[in-house]
Amino acid sequence: MIILSWTVIAVGVLAGAGIWLLLLALFPPRPRLQDELAALRPRPVDEFAVDYPAAEALDTAPGWVTRLGRPAVRWLSSAGLPPKSVRTDLAVLGRSAEALLAESAAAGLIGLLLPFAVTLVFAAVGIGVNLTVPVLAALAMAGVMFAAPMLSVRTAAAKHRAEFRQALSAFFDLVVVALAGGSGVEEAMNDAAAVGTGAAFADLRHALAEAYLTGTPPWTALGRLGRRAGIDELEELANAIGLAGTEGARVRASLQSRAMALRGKQLAEAEAAASSATERMGIPIVAMSTGFLMFIGFPAAYGVMATL
Repeated sequence: MIILSWTVIAVGVLAGAGIWLLLLALFPPRPRLQDELAALRPRPVDEFAVDYPAAEALDTAPGWVTRLGRPAVRWLSSAGLPPKSVRTDLAVLGRSAEALLAESAAAGLIGLLLPFAVTLVFAAVGIGVNLTVPVLAALAMAGVMFAAPMLSVRTAAAKHRAEFRQALSAFFDLVVVALAGGSGVEEAMNDAAAVGTGAAFADLRHALAEAYLTGTPPWTALGRLGRRAGIDELEELANAIGLAGTEGARVRASLQSRAMALRGKQLAEAEAAASSATERMGIPIVAMSTGFLMFIGFPAAYGVMATL
């Protein structure tokens, strides 16, 4: 009887989730008027090159998780998800918001159904569980797993920004060397960006190529890249070069000082991370020592308490 009741509950939950996804696919939510009007307006210059090839690849070749949660994308988008900060992180990583929402919806659905599946297995082996426990666990796991992809995006974006800042210090040095060799400001930037490899230098080359095609100064394109990627140092560099103009000596001095400041900041962050890791290494040792002392002292304490 217990197995039959839990089977009915599991089938009901699965049927309800299936009906919900089917209704979302057949009757998608109406888009917001401001989104439809924004699609009719021409894109401003500051938003050029936000859609990276990686985002297109995600849309053209989605995985099964993305396909599972795709019916809920429009509903989640109409609810204002993902937040603006997460969209900025997605732009840094070259990922689409639709793919992230699909992953979040699928992960939330899996988290919602997993406790009921585990409870059904317990019921099959004769272990009875109160219905309140799987319901609360399902709600908690659904919320956690729904937010997990967004937290993963934030972590990956923070790592990308750290790598970008490391590449940026090398870019500064390369531009200084090119300026010292007699190159102009634009030529020095293009040469420095062409030398480096990796995602950061690819973004720099993309921004400089965008500036060449649109006829804007290269430091303007670098400033847009810094605002889009959340790299304050790059935006400050663009402002400094914009004030210095095309005078190579002033630009070289500004780049040298900023490169030294950026390396000093990176060194301080590395020392802080190493110090934090050293402190965390002591936590397992303290826990093991405490457990060992409790293991040794328990017989004596138990003997003393037994004699009282």
